[in-house]
Amino acid sequence: MDLSSIIPAYWLSAGILVAALIMFVSEKIRHDLVALLALLAAVATGLVAPKDALNGFGDPAVVAVASVLVVGRALELSGVAGRLARVALPKNGGFSLQLAVLMLMGAFLSAFMNNIAALVIVMPLGAEIARLHKRPQGAVLMPLAFATILGGMTTLIGTPANMILSSVREDRLGEPFAFFAMTPVGVAVSVAGLAYLALVGWRLLPRRTSAEDGQMPWRIFELQLIEAVTLARSEVARQLRETSTRLLGFVRRGRHLPWPQDDRLKRRDRLVLLTRARPEDVAAAVAFPVASPAPEPSDITAHMVIGNNSLLVGQRYEAISLRSNGEVSLTGVGPRKGGDLVPMESLIFRTGDQLFLTGSPEAISTFAARERLLEVDRSDPAPMDGRKAAMTVGIFLIAIGAAVFFDAQPALAFLAAGVAMAALRLIPGRETYRSIDWSIIVLLAAMIPVGQSFETSGAAGIVAQAAGNVLAGTPLIVCLAAVCAMTLVLTIMLNNVATALIMGPLAIQLAGLLNVSPDAVLLAVLIGTSSDFLTPIGHQNNLLVMGPGGYKFSDYSRAGALLSLIVVATSATVLSLIYGG
Repeated sequence: MDLSSIIPAYWLSAGILVAALIMFVSEKIRHDLVALLALLAAVATGLVAPKDALNGFGDPAVVAVASVLVVGRALELSGVAGRLARVALPKNGGFSLQLAVLMLMGAFLSAFMNNIAALVIVMPLGAEIARLHKRPQGAVLMPLAFATILGGMTTLIGTPANMILSSVREDRLGEPFAFFAMTPVGVAVSVAGLAYLALVGWRLLPRRTSAEDGQMPWRIFELQLIEAVTLARSEVARQLRETSTRLLGFVRRGRHLPWPQDDRLKRRDRLVLLTRARPEDVAAAVAFPVASPAPEPSDITAHMVIGNNSLLVGQRYEAISLRSNGEVSLTGVGPRKGGDLVPMESLIFRTGDQLFLTGSPEAISTFAARERLLEVDRSDPAPMDGRKAAMTVGIFLIAIGAAVFFDAQPALAFLAAGVAMAALRLIPGRETYRSIDWSIIVLLAAMIPVGQSFETSGAAGIVAQAAGNVLAGTPLIVCLAAVCAMTLVLTIMLNNVATALIMGPLAIQLAGLLNVSPDAVLLAVLIGTSSDFLTPIGHQNNLLVMGPGGYKFSDYSRAGALLSLIVVATSATVLSLIYGG
């Protein structure tokens, strides 16, 4: 039965979006699955015709997003971006200056490549700056995450949301955004935001760290007994105290168990420890017999974070050895895993988890690049093949030139660039499809028809009318600030892709009611969709630095609240100056 013949379509559309919003916020269901459920609900209720349900998968914005991810991954693997960031970083200068330059490089890189890829490049350099100036890593990692988010506002390909809003503009107004249409306001917001972060923002962060003043970061690892012993827990704790190590418990046959009442531990029991010391130093400091975890002399241990779209997500710890052909081993995990109360062999990896990997520098670098791991405290730049790097950058610049100077459709320009890079083997074959975040592609493709139904049902018009009544008669700067702030709040609860699909059509209708430039309102929405500075779940980069930086949930609003106000005020001021004449 077509429910739209019984219940007003605008109520059905609003109900589906509210239900999707609740599921998005709950985080209990994957975002792409929520989008598919919303699409099926829209089809079932008659809001979306069955023949139009899959149109989103062929939308130019979807093709553009996928193509840009491939091209960005090729740039990342070429080593050009990392070399550029390292060369630009001043060798001398104070902490604020070096941090400011590194944030500027992160913002610049994220304007032309995936935000996460930009963070991967600047994160180890940030750790170097922190060590050099004896600052906690927490002083640099959140500012770097925020900087890479700010940079995404400055070009058409900076974030998927920018391309979605460009597609909305093309559908409603007949023309998409030009490649640099958002650059004036995006650069102004980025400069204001980076200045705040370099001078004030990092000072607002607590000195709670995972690696401070040259100390090694906290990690959890296990020591295995090689023979049965009788040990009182207090005696074990006393011996470990000499290495600043804490006993969390012990594991027998894959299960965490209470300490035995008779103090008898069996061969192959494993002690679960929290420490900042090296595992081999802890093993050497205890008097009871344990298997030595000492690595090969040429091996190093790298502190990593599991990035979004890593194939390790959902895998158990043995996957690291299997996927690296035994060349890399897991020797510890971040302290957050201590709360899981499961042995390391039973751990299931999630985005943002910290890992301590041991192996040769070459094996770790190769494994990290392949598995999308962010290296926190060791900078090991990938070797750069000058010829391949030049070809990669050249193809990328040609794609931008085609979009800017020859009005080529961005989806086609970057699709052609991705194909050329794959054909010339500038990106490994296995990386071509793995570089695409398919969950974002499905989310985007499914939400496009749902977002369109929000407009065609009349629900967007009702919301726009209500907002127009509130904002009627107010100065343009106030209207734009209100739209940007409303988008900012919504994008904290949703992801920026879903927010752009909902707010884009609404912004155009609101502009018509207020008799202001639709571009001004759309660009206010564009800035708002990228202003995820208040929570660790607002943006993937925020989540990825949470563990290594030693942050708590409230630390984000501590540094991000004023930044959000600066973003709203700056964008509203610049847009009102540009479009208020």
